Order: sequence, then structure tokens, then C-alpha cells
Amino acid sequence: MIVACGEALIDFLPTKDAEGRDSYRPAVGGSPYNVALTTGRLGVPTGFLGGISTDFFGDMLADELVRSKVDLKYAGRSARPTTLAFVSLAHEEPQYAFFDENTAGRLHDPAAHTPIGDEVEALHFGSFSLATEPFASRLAQVMDDNRGRRVICYDPNVRPTLIADRDTFMARAEAFACGADIVKISGADLEWLHPGADPEAIAEGWLKGGAGLVVVTRGGAGVTAFTRQGKVFSPIVPTTVVDTVGAGDSFTGGFLARLHEKGLLDITRLRTLDHRALKDALDFANRVASITCSRAGANPPWRNEVTG
Repeated sequence: MIVACGEALIDFLPTKDAEGRDSYRPAVGGSPYNVALTTGRLGVPTGFLGGISTDFFGDMLADELVRSKVDLKYAGRSARPTTLAFVSLAHEEPQYAFFDENTAGRLHDPAAHTPIGDEVEALHFGSFSLATEPFASRLAQVMDDNRGRRVICYDPNVRPTLIADRDTFMARAEAFACGADIVKISGADLEWLHPGADPEAIAEGWLKGGAGLVVVTRGGAGVTAFTRQGKVFSPIVPTTVVDTVGAGDSFTGGFLARLHEKGLLDITRLRTLDHRALKDALDFANRVASITCSRAGANPPWRNEVTG
């Protein structure tokens, strides 16, 4: 089982009403939540670890997880409100405004719920849940408790408006990257963390620090994975883009799902992964992400929609 750990929220996506005026429509979202939807829809045993409200937005989130074959035994429901995010698509990368104070997600305590079981082969962490307290420290503890026991996947998915202390966040991000078996990061996030730096040099630093492999996504410029044995490139799959909301999360979910499908989601195997198998997983993940980009919002595909 793959368990995605972090926030579940409602994205308010820009749209037009019946009279052509600017409006917003609610959609389920949250980066780790989207990863869980992706792996679940791709047929991989999946769980979600995070706080979900009992309000009607929380019901939307829980219902979509269940519909996507995601197990909720590692989640916790509470009467606190759901995190809300308003999305702008005016730039190449989506921009977000978050409302997250005293929410079910931010105050969730994994220690008060079901402990991680032996059936879990990988844990995925990422996004702003690793930047906002107290959930950030609680997730860091889950990561520490499971490091070396099962695959740890990390995607910073930086949300600058929620980072109160850049230096503290930077230090934590570096520690998470060096302690992960898989680091997946966008070019935009890499630039925010290390302005002007050579991505290959940063990846090499994380690999020397202990990371298993580093995957850098660059939108239309494709994806490059860095390992101790070298690097592998995978081009994007051409598609008519509706929007890119959730594309990176779908890529991550697709990558983890393919590794699971091929029996490679294992700490030792990942650190000795041959480049042919790595490219296969990258190519599959790009196909998954391309389908998500072809439709509005974070709506990842089901396994029968993905070739190969």
C-alpha cells in the first residue's frame, strides 16, 4: 500500500457563470490528496493520512477518496473546518491563496489514530502541510519513525504565502530531501529554494546527503531523474492543455504506481534502479500527468485510461 500524508482541501477554481462573469467553483484538492487519488485510480492499494472535516466540504473530500478506492483508516475526521484554497490560473504555474487557520487538516495528530501498518510499502509527503504547525512537526515525526522501514517520497511543492520563516523552511526541506528515497521537485520549486543554482548540482548534493533518486519536472521541457549512476530524461506527452492544476501530483502518483506495478517500490531496489526501468516509470508518469492536464482541475485518470 502507498499512503499519501498531508493536506486535503477544497480548491476554488476560476470559471465563468452563466452570464459570463468571473466566478469560482469548488473542487476537491490538496497535493498529497491528489497523489492518493492518482494511485488509487491507477489500481494500487492506497491510503490517505491527514485530517478531514465532518463539514460538507469534508464529506466531498472523503467521498471522492472512497470513490477513487483510497482507504481512510489512516485519516481522521473532526468538526473543525476544511482548508480552502482559491486558485489563480493567470500565470504559467497556478497561484494559491489559502485559508487554513484552526482547520481539521492543520490540527490533525497522526499519533491519535491508526499507526502505520506492515502493509504500507511507501509513504508520500509534501506541500504546505510540511510548512504549517503543528501538523508539520507531526508529519516530520511520522517520516522519522518510518525512514529505513519503507520507501519515503518527498515533494516540497512550495507554497510561499504559507511560509512564515524561509530559513527554517529551507533547513527542513534540505533535511527532508536528504532523508528521502525519492525526491520529486518542480523546476519552479527548485528555483525558489535555490535561485539560479544548477539543478544537477542540487540533485547531486541531495544524493550525496542520502537521497535515493531525485526527479525534476520542468513542465513542457520534460522530466529528468538523477541517480548515483547518472541521469535519465523523459519528454512530455503532447496534449491539449486545459489547465495544469494537479499535474505534478498526478506525475508523482503515476511514478509511484508504476514502481509498485513493476515490483520496484522498495528501498534497496530504488537505490540500484537501472535506467531502463527508471525511464519506463518516468514515461508512464508523464502519460498520467498529460491526461490530467487535458481536463479541468486535479482529475487524474483511471488505469484503463493510461496506455502501457
